[in-house]
Amino acid sequence: MPHLHTEGVVTATSNASDVELVAQELARQLIHPHLGFVLFFCSAEYDLERLGATLDQYFGGVSLVGCTSAGEITAQGYDRGCVSAVGFDHRSFSIASALIDEMERFSLIDAQQLVERLVGDCRNNELASIKGHSFALTLLDGLSSREEVVLGALSAAFGSIPHFGGSAGDDNHLTHTHVYHGGQFHRGAAVVVLFNTWLDFEVFSTHHMLPGSEKLVVTRADSASRRVFELNAGPAALEYAELIGVPLEALDHQLFAAHPLAVRIGEQYYVRSIQRVNDDLSLTFYCAVENGIVLTAMRPGPLLPDLEQVFAGLRERLGPLLLTIGCDCFLRRLEIEAQGGVEPVSAFLRNQPVIGFNTYGEQFNGMHINQTFTGVAIGRPGRG
Repeated sequence: MPHLHTEGVVTATSNASDVELVAQELARQLIHPHLGFVLFFCSAEYDLERLGATLDQYFGGVSLVGCTSAGEITAQGYDRGCVSAVGFDHRSFSIASALIDEMERFSLIDAQQLVERLVGDCRNNELASIKGHSFALTLLDGLSSREEVVLGALSAAFGSIPHFGGSAGDDNHLTHTHVYHGGQFHRGAAVVVLFNTWLDFEVFSTHHMLPGSEKLVVTRADSASRRVFELNAGPAALEYAELIGVPLEALDHQLFAAHPLAVRIGEQYYVRSIQRVNDDLSLTFYCAVENGIVLTAMRPGPLLPDLEQVFAGLRERLGPLLLTIGCDCFLRRLEIEAQGGVEPVSAFLRNQPVIGFNTYGEQFNGMHINQTFTGVAIGRPGRG
């Protein structure tokens, strides 16, 4: 059933495995006379080439943007192996998007031109002034290792426009991640979407990690490949294993998720999650890590109370929420699955409502981070 909000958004889900059926179901739930834009998140298990072409065919003329995920968040909560989508009414949202297909060559000048073009497209609809009424979403190929370069340039070009996003996933395989733009899926690429709306909104980021007292200094790293060779002047994997009190061979995703490291900037801690241990005992991270930075050992606090507190604050400031687009790190989902706590978190997301996906990294105002829930909450109209 379509979940129609007359205030400007419609959400839809398809659990069908056949791509033709997926496109049919989404079209049936989303298409209406005022549909201006569709954002979707899908499992990487689909035949992406066929899915891309079929969606383009069914939504002819409507702009579609999306990415593959490591789990989907639908109007019913957490799901897997499906497509979660949201359609935006052009009377409430003016939306423009662009593809960055060469992430490694993306410069500040490219970013300025891209943002200028997006702003120009949104202005044409004369919905609301750009300043104070716009936010941007970035969807990046989660395995490109170029997030920092692209985000740095975009952040400078966006100026005061808040932005957030997520890195595409592939159901925890860590092999091929894709973004969707212009009727097809792309690898090694990024999509930037500018939303202009007269509705109230807030871009936010939260995590449930608490700092411990132990510190590790990065004494040898290659930030381009995100590899840390030495921590505290010893082999990185050995130092990390010793810090968390496990034998080297026990290190895995679950332990990385339960014992992340973080960089402190001001009063805030930004998580830098470990992706894997390499044969030479170096550690590959999901974010760039530089020589000389100090990493603080973190431990998870309660996840659901943190989310509840964040959403209580959002409702206080925005009133009842229309929709939240959420980028939820796949390591958070692994953590709650390991603890058997999926249903309560799922029920909470369903009640908000949140549409989104489990990511291989999140973006918040130019920062590339891990193990967070980052997104935009949009208030219902008619407040004030």
